[in-house]
Amino acid sequence: MSQLDSLLTQPYWRIIDHSTLGSLFEAKQSFAVDDTLCASVGSATSPPTLRSWVHQKTVVLGIQDTKLPNLMEAVAYLNSEGYHVIVRNSGGLAVVLDQEVLNLSLIFPDYEKGIDINRGYDTMVDLITNVLSDYDTSFEAGEIVGSYCPGSYDLSINGKKFAGISQRRLRGGIAVQIYLCVAESGSQRAEIIKQFYEIGKGTTETKINFPTIVPTTMASLSELLNHTLTIPTIMFSVLSTLKKLGGHLETSQLTQEELILYEENMKRMVDRNKKALES
Repeated sequence: MSQLDSLLTQPYWRIIDHSTLGSLFEAKQSFAVDDTLCASVGSATSPPTLRSWVHQKTVVLGIQDTKLPNLMEAVAYLNSEGYHVIVRNSGGLAVVLDQEVLNLSLIFPDYEKGIDINRGYDTMVDLITNVLSDYDTSFEAGEIVGSYCPGSYDLSINGKKFAGISQRRLRGGIAVQIYLCVAESGSQRAEIIKQFYEIGKGTTETKINFPTIVPTTMASLSELLNHTLTIPTIMFSVLSTLKKLGGHLETSQLTQEELILYEENMKRMVDRNKKALES
């Protein structure tokens, strides 16, 4: 995708940085915020938006994961390892978040349903290509079998996955989301999810084909580049990329109108999680 055609080339970017809010900011809130921003961007009351977010030790489950036969035992294991557990409001499978995992959301309007799903994914790939351009490396986009939450837009270097991309389309807006394992051990994160599935599946045959996790298929960018990377370093590169492509960047928080919708979306997330994890 040329830079001219890239969705990254926007005249104006709204920047919402939730990467430093700490332990009081939980992952349920992030998914409620992104749904809120999809509505704002989709209705043209907000320009295209970049949001960054970081959470303390959390495992985010997909809806399919709630079908595990021994779900509550598997959740108890995660809790015993110090992880909060939530269920997101979209598909996919379990992922690990912690203080060294950077999440980015690119949120665009899709007024005429003119942005096909691959273009959304390719836009995030374009962003990460720019972010990593200062390092002597290249990466591939394609499924890494044995990783957690495998998908056709896994990002990997030498067969080791460091990021995964997802999309949510809602109310005329598109949120393209990525988790980037910036530092610490990718394989240790994968080991946690491996144990989660082994406990969750037990010996029961399931209709859903849950992944068999091979921890060595995953690594952090710091491990892969043999270079100490930090979330602020990556964020600086992300913002520099958007500015370099001609965008005017302006930081903001949710408006009063958005906060009202956020509260509704948050209630849905709380209700979903109560139903899924407290039964």
